[in-house]
Parts: sequence; structure tokens; C-alpha cells
Amino acid sequence: MKGSSTNYSNTGVNLAQQVETTIIKKKGFAFKKLHAVEAVVISIALLFLVPFYFVIVNSFKSMNELLVDTASLPEIWRFENYERAWTVLNLVNSIANSLIITIITTSAITIISAACAYRMVRHPSPFNNIMFAIFVAAMVIPIQTIMIPLIKVLNWMGIINSMPGLVVSYIGLGVAFSTFLFHGFVKSIPLEIEESAIMDGCNPYRLFWTIVFPLLKPMTVTVVLLNALHFWNEFLLAHLILLKPELRTIQLAMNSLFGEYTKQWDLALAALVMAITPAIVFFFSLQRYILEGVTAGAVKG
Repeated sequence: MKGSSTNYSNTGVNLAQQVETTIIKKKGFAFKKLHAVEAVVISIALLFLVPFYFVIVNSFKSMNELLVDTASLPEIWRFENYERAWTVLNLVNSIANSLIITIITTSAITIISAACAYRMVRHPSPFNNIMFAIFVAAMVIPIQTIMIPLIKVLNWMGIINSMPGLVVSYIGLGVAFSTFLFHGFVKSIPLEIEESAIMDGCNPYRLFWTIVFPLLKPMTVTVVLLNALHFWNEFLLAHLILLKPELRTIQLAMNSLFGEYTKQWDLALAALVMAITPAIVFFFSLQRYILEGVTAGAVKG
């Protein structure tokens, strides 16, 4: 009996050692696999950073040096390219125009979309359901298909070739997607919070602005970030609507460097660096809210 019990104990020890060895091997394989995935992701990230290298490096070169070799570092770092681009393009005026348009448009879209989505979710009706379906359908309509009707409407309203005309166009085109994002996120807000506020005598307007809207912060930041980056970089509609030189946005100002016979790449690249820097800083300051807002709206909705 002692021998058999000893054999059983030895068998148990061996089995435990085999299981432990198997677990260690699996962990080692998983660790190596993780490192391989990280290496691939880092390589892809570096590949996407290559265009930034070309833009930044070539923005400090002369036109002749830029045309000879775009990949090498500058022989002489010409910081005057930035000064010339700032002066020639009148970037102070262009940046101011872009800021005004972006801030007004983004603020209006955020407020309108949040209120609209809240009304649709909390007060369902056939009319609200139809309106939400129209918003969703509007998201798949290409902007190219409505360019001519849009320009005709703006001309009829007398706001063509003006900043209000561009702002109204941006708001009309941006409300649908923003409302869709808010619509899913509003569903994640517990209804009991609003019922408690109503029991305390809170009216509908105060309920939305003091109770509901602060709870929409993750999605609000997401909507603000996505719209601000889009309208800051938008070119096509601005090119169609804004014809006066004094109304140029920063994208239109850079486009003026490229004509039929001349292309001033040295100034354009310097201007491009100055144009994307605010957008990059703004993005990295708020990007942590994007995944949180979109995920919450998609999963809980």
C-alpha cells in the first residue's frame, strides 16, 4: 500500500510539473507573439509618419534644393520660408477666418445636434422617427451630388461669397452625423436622473442644460473634435463659396500658391506646417475622449 501511494504521489507531481511546463511554454509563445504584433504596429506607425518627415524637412529647403532631393536633410535650414509664407499668404487673416468659421460652426452643430438627439430619444413619435431616418439617410449622400443645388440656394438667399453662407452650409451638412452620435449616447443616460429632477420642479430646458448636457461630455468632446478638424481642413465647399481674397481660409490661402505655371512648394510646405500644427495640438489634447464617446454611444445605444 505504501508503494502504491508513493507511485500515485509521484504521478501527481509529474502531472503538475507537466502542466506548469505547458503553461510556461504557452506564456512564452504568447509573449513572443505580443512582441511580434507590437513590432508590426510600430512599423506601420512609422510608415504613416513618413509624409510628416517629408513635409517638415522640405519646408526648410530652398526651391532648387527641394527639387533635387526631397529625402535628404537641408544643407541650410531656411527658417525664412516660414516668415515669407506668413507674409505672402497673409496667414493672420486666413487663420482668423478659419478660426471664426470653425468655432461658430462646431458650436452650433454641437448644440443643435445634442438638443435634437435628446428630443428624439426621450420623446419618441412617428415624426421623430422619420426625422432620425432622414438624418441617417443624409449621411450617405455624397457632397458632390448636392453642390449645384446648394450654390443655387445660397445665391437665392443672398449669402453666397460670404462667411455666413459657408457657416450655414457646414451646419446643414454636419448636423446629421453629430445627431446620430448623440442619439446613441443619450440612451446610455439613466432616465431616473431626469425623473428625479422633474420631481424637484425642474423645467424641460433647465433639465437639458443643467442635468443632461453635462452628462454628454464624452460625446460632446468627440463631436467637437471631429467637426473642428474637418472644418479646419475643409477645402472644396470653401473654394466654391468664398471667392473674395479677404475671405480665404488657410486652405484656400495655400491653394493660391499653385497656379498653371508656378508651384511654390517651399512656401506651401512651410504654410502647411503652420496650418496643421494647431490641428495636431488640438487633436492630441482631446483624442482620449474619442474612443470613450464613440464606444459608449455604440454599445449602450
